[in-house]
Amino acid sequence: MKKLFNRTVAGTSASIICAGLLLTGCVTNVEEARPEGWQKVEVEKVPEIAAMYNDDDGVLRVAANPPFAPFELKDHNGQLVGLEIELANAVANVLGLEFEAQEQEFSLILPNVSNKTLDMGASGFTDTPERRENYDFVNFLYAGIQWAQQTGEPVDSSNPCGLTVAVQRTTVSETDDLIPKKEACGGDLEILAYDTADNAALAVLTGRADAMSADSPVSAWAVQRSEGKMELTGENFDAAPYGFAVRQGDDLGPAAAAAMQHLIETGKYEEILAQWGVSEGLIDEAMINERPIK
Repeated sequence: MKKLFNRTVAGTSASIICAGLLLTGCVTNVEEARPEGWQKVEVEKVPEIAAMYNDDDGVLRVAANPPFAPFELKDHNGQLVGLEIELANAVANVLGLEFEAQEQEFSLILPNVSNKTLDMGASGFTDTPERRENYDFVNFLYAGIQWAQQTGEPVDSSNPCGLTVAVQRTTVSETDDLIPKKEACGGDLEILAYDTADNAALAVLTGRADAMSADSPVSAWAVQRSEGKMELTGENFDAAPYGFAVRQGDDLGPAAAAAMQHLIETGKYEEILAQWGVSEGLIDEAMINERPIK
């Protein structure tokens, strides 16, 4: 659930290296990205699905705002990679389109979908009723909010008063989790808000924060890449759907959903997510705005 207007530490990420050296201010937007053992999942064009959408130039232009691992991040060459990028690429393959991934400021992605500069937004968008007023969302995953802490330092997300908690600024974890809890604690909860989730994880690793609050796959990714220095704490809560954002009523929505259904039925969808360490919250049928297409 990324920014409302929704994002950790990858492979041998610069964040972990910085934390290991007890340095500050050296987090980079470029990370060693793909998981060990990653292999490209081959997906072919499906003519009957491709016929559902006529793209003028044959290119599916998609934008994301990294880093938000494992959904989108940059490799050592500065190329966009990640679960969501790979899944959107697979949708393009089914539709017989070339795939073009662009890095953009998060706040610009939905407006650029509206003005047709982009075909699709793929940047950890939570499918909310407010956003559905202007966009359709091709759903691909359910995720809740999950806290992570330093290993062996017990933190209770249901009893947060007196804690210092790191979060990515303007995410649902800040607006719907931490801010209400701070109010319930009478202000006795310090929120450290950062521009990226990897900086929030770094705050935990270096002891500046007791815990971090983030979407469950993001927290899990940070823990997996922390070399045992972090662990999840408590259950994830407030699960909500992620979706690819397209223009409301555009033919791309049903076509992309049909492509997603094909990926689900052929096992490619599960294979892509598994390579990025995501095995919970998977959908078993394609949906637009949480409504099955069949």
